[in-house]
Amino acid sequence: MNKRDYAILSECSVLYIEDEADLLKHTSTILEDFVKSVHSAQNTRDAYEIIKSQNIDVIVSDVLLKNETGIEFLKRLKNELHIPAILTTAFTDTEYLIDAIKLKVENYIIKPINIRELLDSIHDVLLPKIQQKEMARSYNIIKTISAVTDSKQVEIIRFIIKNLDENGILNYSYADIMERTAVSKPTIIKLFKQLSDKGILVKVQNRKYRFYESCLPIPE
Repeated sequence: MNKRDYAILSECSVLYIEDEADLLKHTSTILEDFVKSVHSAQNTRDAYEIIKSQNIDVIVSDVLLKNETGIEFLKRLKNELHIPAILTTAFTDTEYLIDAIKLKVENYIIKPINIRELLDSIHDVLLPKIQQKEMARSYNIIKTISAVTDSKQVEIIRFIIKNLDENGILNYSYADIMERTAVSKPTIIKLFKQLSDKGILVKVQNRKYRFYESCLPIPE
C-alpha cells in the first residue's frame, strides 16, 4: 500500500480509551502530534460523557477495560450513533476477534501498540469520510458557480467553500480574501452581494458570514 499522508489527520478528533494510565498518557502524547485533538478516558463511563460533549471522528479503545469490554461499549454506542472504531488488545483470543468482526469494527490492533500501525489505521478509517466531504465540497462549488453569472469569481467561490468552519461560517474580511486570492475588491463585493441577494452567504457580523447550502440551486 502507498505511504499514507498523515496530514489528513490534522482535522481529526480521537477518543482514546485505555485503563493503563501510563500507556494512555504515552500514546495520547504521541497522537497529539498528528491529530487535531485527543480525548482520553480510562473507562467507558468517562468515554461516553466525552462523546456527548465533543465531536469525535474515531474511537481507539482497548478491549479489556475495568467496567466493561470495549466491544460491549461499542455495541451500546451503536444503538445511538456510529463512530468508526479501532480496538486494541494484548490478547489474541479468537472470541474477541469474532465479536469485533460481527460488530463491524474498522480495525483490530494487537498490543504492544505500534504507533505507525495505529496512525495508518486511523488514516484508513478516516479517508473515505474525508473523500466524501471533498466530493460534497466540489459539488457545492459547482452549485454556487451556477448561482452567479461572472466566471471570474470562481477563485473566490473556491476560497469561500474551502474556508468554511464546521458551522458553515466564513471568518474573513474583504482584505483577507484579496490577499489570498489576488482578486480585486470590487469583484469580491459584487460576488458577496450576489450571494447575499440569493440568501447563500449572509453577513452575521463584521468579518463573519454564514453559508446556507440549502439556498443553493440544483444544477441542471
